[in-house]
Amino acid sequence: MDQVALIMEKAVMAAAEFNQFDQAATDRVVEAVFRAAFNARIRLAGMAVEETGMGVKEDKVLKNVLASLLVYRDIRGEKTAGVIGYDERLGITEIAQPLGPIFALTPVTNPTSTVIFKILICLKTRNPIVISPHGRATKCSCETARICYEAALAVGAPEDCVQWISEGSHDLTHRFMSHPNLALILATGGSGLVAAAYSSGTPAIGVGPGNVPVLIDRSADFPFAVSSIISSKTFDNGTVCASEQAVVVEKAVAEEVRAEFERQNCYFASPEETAKIEAAVINPKTGGVNPAIVGRPAAEVAKRAGLEPPAGTKIIIVPLDRVAADEPLSGEVLAPVLAFYAEEDYPAACNRCISLNYRGGLGHTAAIYANDEERIRQFGGLMNAGRVVVNTPSSQGGVGGTFNTLPTSFTLGCGSGGKNITTDNISAKNLINIKKVCRRRPNAMWDEFETGKFLDDSFDADSLPGEYGRNF
Repeated sequence: MDQVALIMEKAVMAAAEFNQFDQAATDRVVEAVFRAAFNARIRLAGMAVEETGMGVKEDKVLKNVLASLLVYRDIRGEKTAGVIGYDERLGITEIAQPLGPIFALTPVTNPTSTVIFKILICLKTRNPIVISPHGRATKCSCETARICYEAALAVGAPEDCVQWISEGSHDLTHRFMSHPNLALILATGGSGLVAAAYSSGTPAIGVGPGNVPVLIDRSADFPFAVSSIISSKTFDNGTVCASEQAVVVEKAVAEEVRAEFERQNCYFASPEETAKIEAAVINPKTGGVNPAIVGRPAAEVAKRAGLEPPAGTKIIIVPLDRVAADEPLSGEVLAPVLAFYAEEDYPAACNRCISLNYRGGLGHTAAIYANDEERIRQFGGLMNAGRVVVNTPSSQGGVGGTFNTLPTSFTLGCGSGGKNITTDNISAKNLINIKKVCRRRPNAMWDEFETGKFLDDSFDADSLPGEYGRNF
C-alpha cells in the first residue's frame, strides 16, 4: 500500500472512532493539545526561524500564543458534538456532525502557528487531520504536529487523528487532495496551491493574497496611525498576509504624514533607489516576490538593494503613483517594504485603495485610520474586503483576538472576491456539518395565505389561474 492510501486509510479509521466522541471527551483532547502547544511555544518559534530564515523569534512566539491560547479560548465553549441547538416553537433540532478527514496545507511564513491552529479546530470538530507542510518548514511543522498528537493520545484521542507528511511533493499533494475519502482541504499558502485545492474535486476552504491598503484620513491622529502601522508591518518582519502593503493619504496632509513616518525611523526611497529596491525585491523571471527577502528585516532588504538607510530604519517606503502589474511594488511584499500614494482628495484616496484591492488582495483586508465616522462608514462600504479594520494594526487586527473581537485565525477567508467560499476568519464552526431534525409543526405562513396576507395587499392568490390559485 502506498503512502497516500495508507495515511488515508488510517484517517478514515480515526474518523469512525472520533464520530463516537461526546462533547466532554472531545474537549479533553482539545484542552490537552492547547496546553502542550502553548508550553512548547518558545522552542517551536526558535525552530521556525532557524529552519525558514524568516521572521523574528519573539514574534513567532506570540503567533504560537495566538494560535494556541487565543484560539482555544475562542472555541472551548462551542458545541461541536451531538445536539447543538433546539427550537421548541419551530420543532427543529440541530445536530453537529464531523466532516471527515481533512488535508491541511500550511505555509512557510507562519508554519508552527498555522499547524497548531488547524489541529485545534480540527480536533474540536472531531475531524482527523493530515498536515502537509511547506517544504522549507518541514522540520518545525512536523515537530509541532508530533507534540500536539502525543498530547491528544495521552487523553484518549483516536490513533492517527493527527498525521503529517515529512517528505512531500507536488504529485503527492495532488493525490491527497483528490482522494475520494478526503472530506475537506484547508489550504493556506500560495495562490497556485490554493487554486489547485479548489480544482481538485474535493471541497476546499482556501485563502487569497492580501494586498492590504491602509488609508490615513486627514481626521486621523497621525503619530498614532504611523506607530500602529509600523507595529504591524514589522511584526515578524511583515510575514502576516493581513499586513499593510500600501499607505494612501490625501496630498493636503501627505508631507505631514511623511514627516511622521521619518520621525519614527522609516526611510523614504528616491526614484533611483526605488528602482534598486524593485530589483532586489522582485524576481524578474516570475514577476513575483524574491523569496530571499520574505520575512527579512528592512536593513537586509536595503543591503540587497545596495542602499544605506540610517541605522535603525524600521520600514523602507517607496513613493508610487501607479497601481499595475508592471509596477510590482504595488503588489504584496511580505517584508518591511511599503508603497506610499498621495492623492488629490478623499474620493481619489478611496479609489486608489480600491485599485490596490483589485491588484491582488480582493476580499482580504483593508485598513483605515480616521476619526470621522462618516468617512469610516464610506470606506467600509467601498472596500471589497472580508475585514476592514479601523484604527488598528492590520496584521494583528486581521488575525483577530487582540485589538478586536474577530475570531483568532490563521486562515482568513476572502469570499467570492478572492475565489473563496467565505469571508470568515476560519474557525471550528466552519468544520462541521449541521443536521436538522424537523418535527411536524403548523406553519403560520398558510394562515397568512388563507387570509390574503401572504405577501401584501397587492398579491391575491385567487387571481392565479387554475392549479396555481388558492387550492394549489
